[in-house]
Amino acid sequence: MLIKLIKPKDNLDHDSVAYVPTKPFLHVCNLLLQVLDKIGPTMLVLRQDIHQNIQRLEKLCECDPCVYSNVVEMLKKESSEGNARKGPSCSKAFVWLTRSMDFTVALLERLSKDPGQKMEEAVEDSYNVTLKPWHGWISSAAFKVALKLVPDNVTFMNFLLAKDETYDTLKDEIQTLISLLEPFLEHIHSILRSYALDTLKST
Repeated sequence: MLIKLIKPKDNLDHDSVAYVPTKPFLHVCNLLLQVLDKIGPTMLVLRQDIHQNIQRLEKLCECDPCVYSNVVEMLKKESSEGNARKGPSCSKAFVWLTRSMDFTVALLERLSKDPGQKMEEAVEDSYNVTLKPWHGWISSAAFKVALKLVPDNVTFMNFLLAKDETYDTLKDEIQTLISLLEPFLEHIHSILRSYALDTLKST
């Protein structure tokens, strides 16, 4: 799957060319749901949040598909209205979807580089560097409890294997996915910084 990206300028501002195609972005988010499903009930709360955030962006996009085919137009709209950080905004949904992508990429990267790492350890390490800094103590505590329910890494990797696929092929596919997603996420984070959304925390 190819994702069309327009690389932003180094110092991005609201007048810079910034483009994140809404439908491809949401398609990737839906793929991440499939990965989280394989981890099991540990990721249930995160999965529900992702699903709700996807629906939020889809709903606004459906209101005017031409304008909101670019997620950045949603950010511009809410920024101008002064409600980007208030209530269930699309801006907040975009932030948390991006962080969920960060988490999934970090997890897949750990498992592909060290297949022998314990799944629980890989999930916790990935959570600590991507989601935990932005979660409150309630979310962090809930995650700690749910962490005990993760499958072992062999079971998880078997879940990801397609029919007749080998571990080497799966590892190559994961590396390809990571190589595509990392620059995409860097681009998105630069946009979030330009709209002062990069330090948003859960309430």
